[in-house]
Amino acid sequence: MRKAMTGLLAGVGLMWACGTSAQAQELTIFWAEWDPANYLQELANEYEAETGVKVTVETTPWADFQTKAFTEFNAKGSAYDMVVGDSQWIGAASEAGHYVDLTEFFTKHNLTQVMAPATVKYYAEYPANSKKYWSVPAEGDAVGWSYRKDWFEDPKEMEAFKAKYGYDLAPPKTWAEMRDIAEFFHRPDQKRYGIAIYTDNSYDGLVMGVENAIFSFGGELGDYQSYKVDGIINSEKNVKALELYRELYGFTPPGWAKSFFVENNQAITENLAAMSMNYFAFFPALVNEASNPNAKVTGFFANPAGPNGEQFAALGGQGISIVSYSKNQEEAMKFLEWFIKDETQKRWAELGGYTASAKVLESPEFQNATPYNKAFYETMFKVKDFWATPEYAELLIQMNQRIYPFVTAGQGTAKEALDSLAADWNATFKKYGRNK
Repeated sequence: MRKAMTGLLAGVGLMWACGTSAQAQELTIFWAEWDPANYLQELANEYEAETGVKVTVETTPWADFQTKAFTEFNAKGSAYDMVVGDSQWIGAASEAGHYVDLTEFFTKHNLTQVMAPATVKYYAEYPANSKKYWSVPAEGDAVGWSYRKDWFEDPKEMEAFKAKYGYDLAPPKTWAEMRDIAEFFHRPDQKRYGIAIYTDNSYDGLVMGVENAIFSFGGELGDYQSYKVDGIINSEKNVKALELYRELYGFTPPGWAKSFFVENNQAITENLAAMSMNYFAFFPALVNEASNPNAKVTGFFANPAGPNGEQFAALGGQGISIVSYSKNQEEAMKFLEWFIKDETQKRWAELGGYTASAKVLESPEFQNATPYNKAFYETMFKVKDFWATPEYAELLIQMNQRIYPFVTAGQGTAKEALDSLAADWNATFKKYGRNK
């Protein structure tokens, strides 16, 4: 980076006698290839218009995102100044020294209050409850639900539902109600089915889906500080949650054993299911008549409550971090200072980004901007996440291997699957010296 000496330019108010680096003229942010990255590029173009600093959002397909990012990190490369990394990366990236410590930045800008608390906990803080922060919540996301309003509001369907179940047909407030509605609309002879849920076990699809049930049944994956899992991942609450998830699978369309976000949107657009689970990030396509012929009759609701009133949802989304090998860290910090401003976060939401700003989320303007924003607002204050430890990929594979046969094929019992998973996770944490 260029430097200037005091007095080199007469009349210029900027003094560089102390060797302060001149402003970087370009920054590169790395992210996955999807619509939010395009929205971020639009936002970055506005930053360039204000500051003269060009910001490029470089993308790669989701399938390559993690591999490409960590290959660059491990090589200590400076190709990226910032990365919008998955929440699960934070342990691996911070422990390996790939991310810049943003704790002082958080304190200076009071970000624990500015951003929705759950997003700070899961996008930014590591280790759990350490008050050390490595990312600024950027693209908030979680799992919610879409549904066919025309099916729900059909007078004949409403009458038949109430006669059978004893209460009014409406978007479910509990998982028990969701189970009833899924059963009610499951009509294979009419090629109409009750529900679409995540079942893909190639990454985190199935696990995210099951987490929605576990968290809302009052369960947890384990103690994120002590790494204790016995009696937690295989608790009675989690057993009941997994059993219900298996029951819901029985009301899905045929061939639904490897389904994720694409298929679950198609469940709505192709008239297959009454309700469909998906990340909020994929809901814009459902309100667009060009991509959803049923857009006018598609509604949305937040993940329902469990049997004891707990109501949580599995977290998606990402935080934005400064890469420790960047040669433009000072300028990257300036970009983050601009990004967290109220007006910038409002603009981010207007462009289509999912803000994590508590103030913007709570505003009537935001909540009424789309048919799903209200549900998104409700969800982002009650999200929970998977393990963020560096060995999270192994934990994820083990959970998939244990629960997939039960959910999709009814092999064994939920208790057996979760007991085996507890043993797997204990062994993994022991191998890495986590649960001493």
